[in-house]
This record gives sequence, C-alpha cells and structure tokens, in this order.
Amino acid sequence: QVQLVESGGGLVHVGGSLRLSCAASGNTFSIGTMRWYRQAPGKQRELVATITSDGTTTYADSVKGRFTISRDNAKATMYLQMHTVKPEDTAIYYCFVGLLGLTIGRPSTYWGQGTQVTVSA
Repeated sequence: QVQLVESGGGLVHVGGSLRLSCAASGNTFSIGTMRWYRQAPGKQRELVATITSDGTTTYADSVKGRFTISRDNAKATMYLQMHTVKPEDTAIYYCFVGLLGLTIGRPSTYWGQGTQVTVSA
C-alpha cells in the first residue's frame, strides 16, 4: 500500500508562484510514474503533468512553460512548481502514482486527497 499526502496549496495572486508537494509513504520503492491532476468545480478531473521513473516529463498544453514537475526519490516526494498562475489554475490538485511491476493482490494506482489552489484576480 502507498499513502499520498499533498501540501502547499493556498491563495495566490494572478501571476504569482506556488509549489505543491506530494509526500508518499508505505511501499514507496515500487513507485513508477507520478502525476499531478486537478479538478475545478463543475469540471472533470484533468491531467496536469506526468513524470516517469526515469525522469521524463510531460505537461498539459495549458500549463506548459509555467509549471514544472519534479521528484525526489530519496524523499519519496513529488513537486509541482507553479509560476505565472492564472485564474483558470484554480482547482483542487491531486497526486497520483502508479506502481511498478506486478501488483496482484494490491492496488496498482493511488490517489492523494488533494490540496486546494485558489488564484485571485
């Protein structure tokens, strides 16, 4: 089992910066791909950024050039550095991980509970 706890959310002005963290515990040695999702009120959850076990990153077009995803495997922690935030970045941000290898008898994916980011005009 893996437990994920997001932190770092809060209120930020348009154009400001914020860094989100996702701390993993449990069987963290098995963690492969890690992702950030977000969900705004009345909208579907959307993928924001992905980082693979070898460090390859991908981003949604809406955040590319503004957000940076990273991970520290020694600390079992993933980060989302947000710059030049926009009102449309307002959402609950969720941490997601996928486990490597065979996962029979246990979940292969895990979600955190989310952290609120609010961008004020």
